[in-house]
Amino acid sequence: MDMQHEYTNGEVTVVWKPRICRHTGICARGLPTVFLPKEKPWIRMDAADTSAIILQVKQCPSGALSFYMNADKPKD
Repeated sequence: MDMQHEYTNGEVTVVWKPRICRHTGICARGLPTVFLPKEKPWIRMDAADTSAIILQVKQCPSGALSFYMNADKPKD
């Protein structure tokens, strides 16, 4: 089973898969107001706008961070 955590600001949801995270710190260095590895929860979705979060998530080298737009997610 692939464990994952989801964080949302209502517009976008960031998905984190800790088992594949390489902990390179690229997210924290690129957007330190959002990605706070020593905090819980470690992703603060209200600390930057949606576009900045998306741009930073796209920099994740391992694919441990991904995102989807909430408006695009099919309703259950």
